[in-house]
Amino acid sequence: MSELRPIGRFPEEWVEELAGLGEPKYRAQQIFRWIHRRGELDAAKMTDLPVALRERLAAAGVVAPLEVIDVHRAKDGTRKLVLGMQGGGRIECVLIPMTPLSGDADLAAAADDEDDALEGPAERTRVTLCVSTQFGCAMGCVFCASGRAGLGRGLGADEIVSQVILARRHLDENEDLTNLVFMGMGEPLHHYDETARALRLLTHPEGTGMSPRRITVSTVGLVPGLKKLGADFAGKVGLAVSLHAPDDATRSRIVPMNKRYPLNELIAALKSYPLPRRRRITIEYTLIDGVNDTDEHADRLVRVLAGLPVKVNLIPMNPVAGADFRASPPERVDAFQARVAGYGVSCFVRARRGDEVSAACGQLALEPGLIELGRARVPA
Repeated sequence: MSELRPIGRFPEEWVEELAGLGEPKYRAQQIFRWIHRRGELDAAKMTDLPVALRERLAAAGVVAPLEVIDVHRAKDGTRKLVLGMQGGGRIECVLIPMTPLSGDADLAAAADDEDDALEGPAERTRVTLCVSTQFGCAMGCVFCASGRAGLGRGLGADEIVSQVILARRHLDENEDLTNLVFMGMGEPLHHYDETARALRLLTHPEGTGMSPRRITVSTVGLVPGLKKLGADFAGKVGLAVSLHAPDDATRSRIVPMNKRYPLNELIAALKSYPLPRRRRITIEYTLIDGVNDTDEHADRLVRVLAGLPVKVNLIPMNPVAGADFRASPPERVDAFQARVAGYGVSCFVRARRGDEVSAACGQLALEPGLIELGRARVPA
């Protein structure tokens, strides 16, 4: 079979692949549905396929490119899945139950509007999955464990999609996986082609069939990738931007990529992003004590965001080993939120979820000693 890995193939690519084996075209959709709609990665269990074809598929490696090594469950129901990769190394993804906590930004970030996140039968719990797109990260944000570790490699679309398939197997009986956020390890737009392929696979009507409005891609502000995302998906995929500071001096200190794409370029790209009606951009803002959390920073943030349809997601910095910074105290968080909201900007504080199992925002990281990683430089 071809070098394109099986889980990363579209039906038309399966048609081409199977033609060389003398198989009819309709087999392509059957295989695609087994993998992406039913989440079946064992060819022997694809019972409506001929036995000979099942054996060929098994021999060609139609298996998950990742395996669940461990599951860490927090008291609030958050589950961090540790996934082993073929050839070594581990990544992480996180299942987050969307419970109706007061003012919780997790709900707002994952939905079209704040109230929309709580739609559906009361007896069912909707779950958001936070997926990774890279093994490590090259962005170097000072408050993020993945960024401090450096970049190993980008994940293939099959590895991104496999996180969804495997995570579904770890849902509780009363849970439904309804939302995806590309906010795990890595910068999705630094690895654009595979991220875009994964988005198309996950939204394909013959497969998982997720609505693009139920998927949010987070970026630290890679302007070229942001423009591609808007053009390729017509703004239907949700957008979250890791802003974290309202001026270039502060932002460059904590988000090194700002030196390449400063705030004026980033804000201009956001203003041209093709948002559908009633959609807003989520602005992620990690509050760091004494760095970006003053009233003046709040005032500047409102001025920077003027004219943009946004909702601000405040994230008190989560503990990260080796970091020289700490979270803003609760009273400063409350004051910052009140200041921003006082200007009429929707502003929420993210509830801390899963931090006792290092599953909270900024805590996903490479486990020490698994493989050696050199810090990768971001290509121009």
